[in-house]
Amino acid sequence: MKKGILIGILIVAIAGLCFAFAGTAEKETAHDAYLRVHIRANSNGEADQTVKYLVRDRVVEFLTPTVAGAEDKETAVSLIRGKLGEIAKVADEVLRRNGFFYGARASLREEEFPTRVYDDVTLEAGVYDALIVELGSGSGDNWWCVVYPPLCFTGGNSNVVYKSKILEIIDNFFRKGKNA
Repeated sequence: MKKGILIGILIVAIAGLCFAFAGTAEKETAHDAYLRVHIRANSNGEADQTVKYLVRDRVVEFLTPTVAGAEDKETAVSLIRGKLGEIAKVADEVLRRNGFFYGARASLREEEFPTRVYDDVTLEAGVYDALIVELGSGSGDNWWCVVYPPLCFTGGNSNVVYKSKILEIIDNFFRKGKNA
């Protein structure tokens, strides 16, 4: 009888540990699955904020073909890492063309992000890998989105449209299931 109770307690304890580790791994995997982009303005001045959006449009336009074919986050990170100098140059060109000479820097690193909703996708607050583009001092308000999976694309009119390959795959899967 005592053996049965002891075995029961052990099973419950092990199951609880497995559940706790699975929950932790799931959260880590969710954060690890995304590569975000963060563009920081030089200041909160109107001109710096305006040029930040011009830089955003051009950087997203530049990145779109680079990451469009990436099959996983690691590939996207590798592709972007190889283009950090070009990304900074693209941002610098937009700044100079608009009369700003404080320069831009691009880097890949971990950053803290608040919870953010992109259409039907919610990314919980936490630390994510991110492409950081700092304009000048980088101390102004910023803009952020997701580079991988690609949720940020620009349209011809410079409006940002959010699109997710993952959601397209899921939608297609369920549409096929309904037609079967």
